[in-house]
Amino acid sequence: MVVVDGVYSMGGDLAPLPEIVQLCQKHGARLMVDDAHSLGVMARGRGTAAHFGVTDQVDLIMGTFSKSFASLGGFIAGDDDVVHYIQHHARSLIFSASMPASNVAAVLASLDIMETEPERVDRLWVVTERMRAGLKQLGFNMGPSVTPVIPIVTGDTATTILAWKKCFDAGLYTNPVLAPAVPPDQCLIRTSYMATHTDEQIDRALNILGEVGRELELIH
Repeated sequence: MVVVDGVYSMGGDLAPLPEIVQLCQKHGARLMVDDAHSLGVMARGRGTAAHFGVTDQVDLIMGTFSKSFASLGGFIAGDDDVVHYIQHHARSLIFSASMPASNVAAVLASLDIMETEPERVDRLWVVTERMRAGLKQLGFNMGPSVTPVIPIVTGDTATTILAWKKCFDAGLYTNPVLAPAVPPDQCLIRTSYMATHTDEQIDRALNILGEVGRELELIH
């Protein structure tokens, strides 16, 4: 079995699912995709496999309700016999409690919104591309990100922590990502975006990041 992320949570890049599908089929392997950071985002919310048009060639798709669904818990989807096997053999399922009804209701409501108000996902991508273009114009290194998870590569640990603190003090919250989550010399500031971010907020974030980037010589 081959298990991959759909969207990689630190780099914001996508797993090359079409190529992975071909390899799995060539060698008789099953494919499972963890789509925690893709559901509600890619392909109008349907995920990475749908983005690449290979949903029917992925054996298992796992997702969480703790991100775009704004709740807790998660799911795994696949053929009936496989899911039935998981239900009766997976320790994490057998020994876990059921989700509270309120959280299930929140998930269903979120799903209804994704399906009936696709303009929210469209707005997410407008915000994302506005921010990506602004960071690129400033001269930041964003790695291979193609999603609303946009990292800013800062290099070493000390620079990363200092950049995070300066952004925080200026009123901008980001996530500092250090080794072992990334290689020691590829630490980064992780930023991510929502459909509800306003143009004014994006402009303010770009101004703060630009000032910090110039001060720390992350950009010139």
